[in-house]
Amino acid sequence: MSGKADPRPAGKGTTSRTRLDRGRGALGPALELVHTGRAPTRAVLTAELGVTRATAGAVAAELEALGLIRVDARPGAAAGSQGRPSHRLSVAEDGPVALAAQVHSDGFRAALVGLGGRIVATAPGCEVIDADPAKVLGSVVAAGAELLRETGRRCVGAGLAVPSAVAEPEGLALNPLHLAWPAGAPVREIFAGQVRAAGLDGPAFAANDVNLAALAEHRHGAGRGSRDLLCVATGHRGVGGALVLDGLLHSGSSGLALEVGHLAVNPDGRPCHCGGRGCLDVEADPLALLTAAGRAPGPEMSLLKQADDLIRGQYGEPDVRIAAESLIDRLGLGLAGLVNILNPDRIILGGLHRTLLEADPNRLRAVVADRSLWGRSGGVPILACTLDHNSLVGAAELAWQPVLDDPLGALA
Repeated sequence: MSGKADPRPAGKGTTSRTRLDRGRGALGPALELVHTGRAPTRAVLTAELGVTRATAGAVAAELEALGLIRVDARPGAAAGSQGRPSHRLSVAEDGPVALAAQVHSDGFRAALVGLGGRIVATAPGCEVIDADPAKVLGSVVAAGAELLRETGRRCVGAGLAVPSAVAEPEGLALNPLHLAWPAGAPVREIFAGQVRAAGLDGPAFAANDVNLAALAEHRHGAGRGSRDLLCVATGHRGVGGALVLDGLLHSGSSGLALEVGHLAVNPDGRPCHCGGRGCLDVEADPLALLTAAGRAPGPEMSLLKQADDLIRGQYGEPDVRIAAESLIDRLGLGLAGLVNILNPDRIILGGLHRTLLEADPNRLRAVVADRSLWGRSGGVPILACTLDHNSLVGAAELAWQPVLDDPLGALA
């Protein structure tokens, strides 16, 4: 697998080489199991892969030689366990990283993310977004390149999260409404060009920010173990949704699935950018909360931070509670419709929606149960997202995917 000559005696070397050759096809699945925390020990890895203990050992050793994982040299057993102790497996803390970038209406952020969804380093965020996507993406890549220089890490690739539907296969941001970017901006091509110009290794990707948040939460956060996961979130502006089915992100025929922000939840509500009225996008985002509570948005901090602070600090005030309850009811109505159509086994909420859930979990769950067929039949768990910067982590997952698919090929 490594391509190096084996200095050991012929018999022993041949046996070891055979195990490695047999295990090459298991390298990717093995790495994904460690990456997602589903194989904390070599014994679990052996069982999950369905291979012999010797083959699992060879696979783990090869991944360690690639600098991707660590195998505990001293196996230990948990208290009260029986049987032979097993070597513990973990991602390599000093291993390669992916460059992750996120752009939103209130700024951008760059980070380095290792295996396991670990954010290794972040650059100070910018709070001004230029109308030219090339300028913005050039700045965010430059910030990431500086992080790589400072840390000395190897880069496997780059991923970008944007607040827009991203059409496939071209990678066009079709509706970057809150960025003042032109509709249909070729963000993937621009981002990839900036990555190449900065001299960074690996491929570059771009996708919708909520899609990437759902992917990250499914692998490392509140969505772990779910088969049909629905994620709905509002960040700085607007509302987005995503669906993970059987472990794979469902993006539709051209990357445009789950534009849940344009579900109508208030027929007499505010005009929406899509041409409709009363959509979740304008009825359940931070600006909607601030407006309903009679608070004028200030320039000193992001809309999301202002809305979060209002709920966390002043929820006891009648005008804030009434405004929050109104958003909860409209969000619940939208979730109920999605439950009826999609029948998910779990719902996770991010951004301001997570804050609303934490403020009054019973109200939201009651609205969803009352308005949905499947909610009444047993209830769908509604949980808060647990990862900080989950869209950044999800952007890194895009860059890590080729390594998870073929570690040797991607790192050659």
